[in-house]
Amino acid sequence: MSFLDRIAECNVHDPAAYRTLTCAGHAVGAVRHRLAERLRDFPNVFAVTAETVHLSDAFKDADQRSQAVERVVRVLEADGIVRGRRDEAYPVLTSWGAEPLFRIERAAAPHFGIRSYGVHMTGYVRTPDGPQIWVARRAKTKPTYPGMLDNTVAGGQPVGLGLHDNMVKECWEEAGIPAELARKAVCVGAITYRMDAEDGLKPDVQFCFDLELPADFVPRNTDGEIDEFFRWSWQKTAEVVAGTREFKFNCNLVLIDFFVRHGLVDPGRADYLDIVAGMRR
Repeated sequence: MSFLDRIAECNVHDPAAYRTLTCAGHAVGAVRHRLAERLRDFPNVFAVTAETVHLSDAFKDADQRSQAVERVVRVLEADGIVRGRRDEAYPVLTSWGAEPLFRIERAAAPHFGIRSYGVHMTGYVRTPDGPQIWVARRAKTKPTYPGMLDNTVAGGQPVGLGLHDNMVKECWEEAGIPAELARKAVCVGAITYRMDAEDGLKPDVQFCFDLELPADFVPRNTDGEIDEFFRWSWQKTAEVVAGTREFKFNCNLVLIDFFVRHGLVDPGRADYLDIVAGMRR
């Protein structure tokens, strides 16, 4: 196995399995055929054809659309289709920075193929032998990917909170990193992927942050979502990424991007350009 295997796993997608979700003249998501047929039961909210699922034009603004979609999501939860409610609203955007067309419950976003945004931070300690990386293990009680390895800090990007403010919030909740230290995290780019998952399509964007941590700092979880932390050499981290599926799928891309940016991946290797290109699909 290799870095390219991890990248490929995040980009397994069959467009023929979906119908385009449209709203106000924009393509904003993708719905699997089976769910699309279920949405025919909500003709006041969705118009369903063989190719598209269209959110009704009767709703004139983001609030009306959000309320209508939320009513449908509640029914889908009762049916057991949407699971693991977070009570966290994700924006549905035509492009990053645009005004949301509507908002959707986080747990429902993949079912509708909504592009989700998040923040992922690699916390590291500088040493003579290269960076050592703080790796988290997700709590076994997490509704998604329980017990898997994770980045030092990671979280979804909700409505109404800036990227840096969200990073500071997540740093405290997930790793006990105080705000004055968390504000030193630097946004160093973003990784993108498009992946078919059990709960739908994930055409997502993760904004990547780096934070150099003091040698004597030890992260501690405060919100119950992380079971433990490990401080690993970059070499061990890279071996686990390349050779196993122990990390949550998108965390692999964040770490590979870290290795590339810090000069830890030899640019002379034959797959170097494929690695670089593969993290921004």
